[in-house]
Amino acid sequence: MKALVATFGAVFLAATPAAQTYGPPALPDIDWENRLGAQLALDTAFVDQRGRPITLADVVGERPVVLALIYYECPMLCNLVLEGLVQSLRALSLEPGTDFDIVALGIDPNEGHELAAAKLASTLQAYGRPDTEPGWHFLVGATPAIDAVAEAVGYRYTFVEETGEYAHPAGIAIVTPDGVLSRTLFGTEFAPRDVKFALIEASAGTVGTPLDQLVLRCFQYDPTKGAYGFAILATIRTAGLFTVFVLGAFIARMLWRERRKPAMGGV
Repeated sequence: MKALVATFGAVFLAATPAAQTYGPPALPDIDWENRLGAQLALDTAFVDQRGRPITLADVVGERPVVLALIYYECPMLCNLVLEGLVQSLRALSLEPGTDFDIVALGIDPNEGHELAAAKLASTLQAYGRPDTEPGWHFLVGATPAIDAVAEAVGYRYTFVEETGEYAHPAGIAIVTPDGVLSRTLFGTEFAPRDVKFALIEASAGTVGTPLDQLVLRCFQYDPTKGAYGFAILATIRTAGLFTVFVLGAFIARMLWRERRKPAMGGV
């Protein structure tokens, strides 16, 4: 009986289609490693939405930069990233071209500047502030140039032959005027608070208000989550300093009033 069962099992396995013995298809090799402090090569050459040859130094240097790595014919994820960025920027008083710049870099080397121009036009229309166009730069380039930027910021993507599309992570990077990666915000939705804080830090406090600087002390960037969280200890310290200031002002006022009483009584 055991021999019969073994023979039956062997025949069954032999008759099983080979495809059924394979595991699931390999997942695309994508990732976003948060390489804070990495230096971008500012001499890397690209082409902008007008078809003009430029380098990163032409769009990075005066102000902090919001960098989005996308491809212009992406059917879904890249559009969500741009939509999330636009929704966040609408809530800010800071504006592209004045307080910061926006650079979208196409990861598909086969896309031309015409696609970049069309995507910029639709994005600007959604943003609703056409006068900020000088602060938006949608670039295309060759694979070595694209990979140089992607490698610097830790962005790993891959082309999927089966679908003819790119698999890639989602998020935006915040770069200092010197071309150094300052912050990375992951996902397709970006809290306006997080974007403002990241721009303030990347600019070394040259954008935003003094109140923004004070509020920022109560939050801390978490590189593992790519977002800002409430910093309890920093908040306690800030509240303590404020309390000391208020008490000091109160005591000084009371002493001042006490000193005035004898003088007023002798008149």
